[in-house]
Amino acid sequence: MGHSGSILSVSGPVVRARPQGPVRMFEVARVGQEELIGEVVRLRGDVVDIQVYEETMGLRTGEPVWFSGELLSVELGPGLLGNVLDGIGRPLVPLGREGIFLPRGARRDTLDREASWAFTPKVTPGDRVDPGDILGHVVEGADFLHAIMVPPGARGGTVESVAPAGSFSPDATVCTTREGENYALFHPWPVRQPRPVRRYLPLENPLETGQRVLDTLFPLALGGAGVIPGGFGTGKTVTQQSLARWCNADVIVYIGCGERGNEMTEVLEEFPELMDPRTGRPLMERVVLVANTSNMPVAAREASIYLGMSIAEYFRDMGRHVAIMADSLSRWAEALREIGGRLEEMPGEEGYPAYLPSRLSQYFERSGRVVAQGTPEREGSVTVISAVSPPGGDFSEPVTQSCLRLSGAFWGLDKTLAQQRHFPAINWRSSYTLYEDSLAHHFLKALGEDWEGKRHFLRTTLDREKELLELVQLVGRDGLSEEDKWLLELAELLRIVFLQQNAFDAVDAFTSLRKAKALLDIFRNLDQEVVQRLRQGLGTDQVPRTFLRDELFRLRSLEEEGLASEGELFIQSLKAQLASEEVGPA
Repeated sequence: MGHSGSILSVSGPVVRARPQGPVRMFEVARVGQEELIGEVVRLRGDVVDIQVYEETMGLRTGEPVWFSGELLSVELGPGLLGNVLDGIGRPLVPLGREGIFLPRGARRDTLDREASWAFTPKVTPGDRVDPGDILGHVVEGADFLHAIMVPPGARGGTVESVAPAGSFSPDATVCTTREGENYALFHPWPVRQPRPVRRYLPLENPLETGQRVLDTLFPLALGGAGVIPGGFGTGKTVTQQSLARWCNADVIVYIGCGERGNEMTEVLEEFPELMDPRTGRPLMERVVLVANTSNMPVAAREASIYLGMSIAEYFRDMGRHVAIMADSLSRWAEALREIGGRLEEMPGEEGYPAYLPSRLSQYFERSGRVVAQGTPEREGSVTVISAVSPPGGDFSEPVTQSCLRLSGAFWGLDKTLAQQRHFPAINWRSSYTLYEDSLAHHFLKALGEDWEGKRHFLRTTLDREKELLELVQLVGRDGLSEEDKWLLELAELLRIVFLQQNAFDAVDAFTSLRKAKALLDIFRNLDQEVVQRLRQGLGTDQVPRTFLRDELFRLRSLEEEGLASEGELFIQSLKAQLASEEVGPA
């Protein structure tokens, strides 16, 4: 049972109030005559501080405050997929019908109560059910099997009655127990509280992104955490959208946290038009969008990532692999900084609150690969991929450094590469992954023993290029040996053909690991053939550069099937050109 109170002062999104009864941390409050939504963030004697998730202009001292007694929660059930929510879980599509601006104090259930879902029961009267057990299924979209589960924290018990197969609204009771519990198609869950699991599993399988530079050099594990830092214009948003479309996750939760409205508009317009390459149906059928743009109240940014994480954990508990795209954590941290200033907290580095690293760790630690609660036993995962927008591209700033310590894959975007139109602009020298050892067995089994050798060939060629470019600054290109000159040309071909990728090309937008392996095999055979001829006296200027570039681009645009045989024909053609007496400078 909640209590009422009154406003003492207003400072931006923070309202100080005096309640007339007991209040707990993170309790939801309704502030002022318009009942603006807020959350208790500090208790101090008989006074509480409330962060309000809406614009507080117009609030006055003495206005009433109602404390609900409940924590900020999201409704989890059928209807989430394809939905667009704001930072505190309100559906934006129906709210948008009421005007172009969100009404102050608007109340909307996350799930449409007028919707009807075809429920198929999986339990019968007399069965014992416990938290996490599957009661039945609902089909969303074409064939997404949405499990209806006993909520975590429920007592469970013996099934007394279960609804027959048929259509029901989300709040309709579909199962009752002899112990007096009723279960509907949905249940609420407090967003700041992690959902319990049976046990955690090792991270042994990769999240295949379809991006060659990531899957080959810096793989991310299913259930792992990756961070994409980069300055303005380096391609963070496009990279995340490519990952959302092509990665091998079952469900995508895309969180637009404090980004510009035009970027979020692009997502809202493009995702419904994109075809899911796995099903041939609209991609939105397995996407949940959380839109909290920079012109929305700043406090709601802080809640938006917890909202997205709770939704991801819900689908994980069904046995699904979920990928979260958070864009960006820098804007979330800025919201913490503003609220901390309003609360008169002691600032830490660059004005961020001292608890910034611990808040980030609470978020990242909710990722993982798990065995979910309940029966039947099922495995799911939550993979976190977070963009960071360091001011001026400075990776030494606090948010980037905190994410670097907490994540297992660091995909650093380079502004110089972006200016050269090299996309994705992943800097292969500053990026890294900590998942190589845990994924080694999977790659060995799926791609064979020679996969690691091909990765080593790519990495050493790029590393050697850096050393030679430094040497060129001292002695000039003519001071290099013929083999070193060729290595520079080979590295350039690897960069523009293999590491670069066209997100708007139907074939090149996605590259499977097997195709990446076949391409690297072609490059290594090319290198061996040219080096052999150089050692026999051929000059680097006699290598047909235009032919190599054109053919490699052609091979890159081929489908996986047939690439190996086309690669062999390319090498045979190259041999013939190198052996010809007519080969001259390209």
